[in-house]
Formats: sequence, structure tokens, C-alpha cells
Amino acid sequence: MLAGALALAGVRTRIVERRCEPQHQSRALSLHPRSVEVLDQRGIADRFLAAGRTVPGWHFAALDTQLDFSALDSRHGCTLFLAQARTEALLEERARELGVEILRGHETAEVRQGLDGVEVDVRVAGVRRTMRSRYVVGCDGARSAVRTAAGIGFPGTGETLTGMLGDFGVATADPGTLDRARARGVLAVGLEDGLTRFVLLSSPRMRVPSSEPVTVEEFRSALRDACGSDCGIGEPRWLSRFGNATRLAESYRAGRVLLAGDAAHIHFPAAGQGLNTGLQDAMNLGWKLAAEINGWAPPGLLDTYHAERHPVGQSVTENTEVQTLLAELALVEQYERPARALRRLIDDLLGLEQVNRRLAGAVSAIDTAYPSPGDPLIGRRMPDVALVAGGTGVTGAGRVYELLHEARFVLLGLDGDAAAPDVGEWAARVTSVAVARYDAHPALDGLREILIRPDGHVAWATRTADGRARRAERTLALTGWAGNASGRERG
Repeated sequence: MLAGALALAGVRTRIVERRCEPQHQSRALSLHPRSVEVLDQRGIADRFLAAGRTVPGWHFAALDTQLDFSALDSRHGCTLFLAQARTEALLEERARELGVEILRGHETAEVRQGLDGVEVDVRVAGVRRTMRSRYVVGCDGARSAVRTAAGIGFPGTGETLTGMLGDFGVATADPGTLDRARARGVLAVGLEDGLTRFVLLSSPRMRVPSSEPVTVEEFRSALRDACGSDCGIGEPRWLSRFGNATRLAESYRAGRVLLAGDAAHIHFPAAGQGLNTGLQDAMNLGWKLAAEINGWAPPGLLDTYHAERHPVGQSVTENTEVQTLLAELALVEQYERPARALRRLIDDLLGLEQVNRRLAGAVSAIDTAYPSPGDPLIGRRMPDVALVAGGTGVTGAGRVYELLHEARFVLLGLDGDAAAPDVGEWAARVTSVAVARYDAHPALDGLREILIRPDGHVAWATRTADGRARRAERTLALTGWAGNASGRERG
């Protein structure tokens, strides 16, 4: 995802990957609404939607009352079931289309940074070689060699309980059995090729270290304990054990080294937020790092990556800890009765529209905002309203996210003026559009102009009616966000 974002901005990018072949097993299975939106903003969401299956809701702590994603302010109010391996393959396909160099079988051995760049030593078939670059981003997971080399701390808590997952080609169970299973912390999800995935916590086995392999008999026994039957599972396609270690990088940046995804945050896979948070890290970082490399980033722009995404990582790690605790306590004998009562209480609260909407907005990341002074819309995601547009290089009807496909800033004039807002020397980085008509949306009431960042969040908005004052505001906003217009590509 990150390499594609950089390549789209003309930055020469290389992926160094230890594995010789793609992973075929898939820990993650879901793309949540905001992830589908950011793919839509790059014009590739259709590829993912065509490959997966959508459902209108999702779970919180495996409670019976689901989060209603369909009620969110999004064209993509759904969870997209899509195996991680397929998601990775589609992202790799897009990266290659954009000219990204992907080097498999290259293991990172050492990372050294200087004032002007970074050296990365890699091992290839036992031979050590050195690569040089302007910046390095560690997207190398929980045991990140890049994070360790950069000296970035990874505080948090170690593993105290584990769960199991299994993909089975045969699974027969009536709905009542699976309903009872959910009350005991079991999830059952249909996959491609007729597979069913079971994910569960087992009271007798939840303290087994994640390094210990799962056996078929252990899994059957855990299902019988939870459901009263083994759900008719046959031979597994894949078995795995996973833990609840929860850690958050102290910083997402150390000089010319940055982190994204599991290298920056790990947690129990409650509500399937990990992969989604990583993709959204990449969406935030991609255009900022490209701006820095291409020479036009305003001072401090790259530092806003940590400032904006670290709090998101904190929020995700906290809500997954809450969900894990709700599941764990129900399996501990001394807490079982009050824990079940607490789960029923929260389940009842999820039946309240406002509570459901609050948690749905958090888990889906639709409510992710980067607080900024000024108009309350600044820092929030831009709604994908339909519009009839004119102006520089853009004519006809469409919607906002279609204007973001090239990862440029978008300036919308909403005051009915036939001429697009003047962006002067920033024209190479800003698509300016005069909007003749647009779908009503409460967030846009009274707006005259709005500047949208390449990641779809609002950079600046004004309700000023006076044209001269508005032009002055616009110039300040473009200087602060789109940088020095004399910036040049530096490779």
C-alpha cells in the first residue's frame, strides 16, 4: 500500500521482502469501511469488492448485537470479507503497475542512517549486500528489524492468553449451535472455496504459549467444550495459535526511519482492526513522505505522521484490550457469572443507536479525525458527496473520491462561482474545481471552499463570504499544506 502511494507520486520505491513467495495463509479476513474508502480514493476499490463478499455489520467482543456499519455515513458501509493473501496479491499487482521494484528472498540484516540517507544491509542466498536510500519504512511486522535498528522502543504488555484459529474444509453445525458457541467466545466465518474459519478462546488452553502448535484433537476438544459438539470439522487446511501481546511504538519516526502497520502496533485481533489500521497508516504516510522526497513538503509535515497516527494506534490497542478482557473474564471460573452479566449489559447497550454508532465509527475508522484548529470539519475525513463539477481539467458529474485518484490535493469551490478557485503556483499539486451542484450534507452547510488532503482528510475549510479575505485564507492554507511551490523532485 505504501509503495504504491510513493510510486504514484513519482518516487522510486523498492520493497525488500524476506519471503521468497507470497504467504498463502491469511490471518486477517476483513476490510472495514474506511479501508475500502481509501482504496476507492485511489481508484482500485472495485478490484477488492469484486474479489470478496460484503456484510452490513461486524462484531464487538463477539457480542450478539452487531455493529451496524450500514448506518455509517459512507458509500462503503460494510465489512468486506477478503482473505489477507488476496488483499496482499491485489496490492502487489497495483504496486507493480506503478513500477515498484519488489525484491523477494532479501532479508534485512542491518539498518544505518546518516544525515543524507539510510544504508540497509540485506542477505540474499547467504551473500550480504548494501542498499542505499533517502528513507526507510519498516513494514516488517511485530518483530521489526527496522524498528530495532532505529532504537525505537516498543512498550506494552506481553502475552498472557492465547486463542486458536482453524480453517476447515468441512464444517456442519446448526445455527443454534453456533449461537451457543458465540456466547463462549467462538466465531465462525465462511471463507472462499467452501472453507469455514473457527476462532476461539478455550478455557483449559488459553494460557498455552502461542509458540506451541495447535493439534486437530485439541481444536475438536475446544469446540466440544464451547459448543457441545465439534461442529463436524474435518481435516484442517490451517491451524494457528495467536496471543494478546499489546505494544505501541514510542515513535513512528526516528530521523529517516519510519514505521507502519504491525511494526508500529500489535494487539489481540479483536474486531479485525490490525490490517486495516496498517493500510490507513500507509495512506497517511505515503503522500507526506513523497512530498518530503520531492522537495515541496512544508516544515514539519513528515512529523505529522506520528502526531496523527500514534493516537489512532493508542485507541486501537485500548479498545482491543477491552474486547479481550470481556472475552477472557467469561472463561475464568471466579469471574464467569459477573462477566456474563457484563457482556449482556454491553450487548443491550449496543442496541441503542447512539452507542452502536459510536463503536461502529471507531472500529470501522470512519470517525478517525486529526484534530486541528479552525473549522470543525478540518482534520476529519471528507464525505464522498456526489457533485457536478467544472474547472481545471475536471468537467461533468462525479463524486469527491473520484477527484482523489491521483493523490493530489483537491480544492472545491462551493459558492456557485463558475470559475474554479485560483491556486496559482500550486497548480501542479492541487486540482481546483468549481462545483455547480452537490448533494446536501450537514458537514458542508455554509462552506464556501474546502481543501482536501491527498488522503481524503480535510486540510482547510472556510465559510467566509468576502472574496478578498477568502483568497488570503486560501493562500495561507496552500502554503501550510501544499508547501513551497518551487519544490522539485529529488528522486
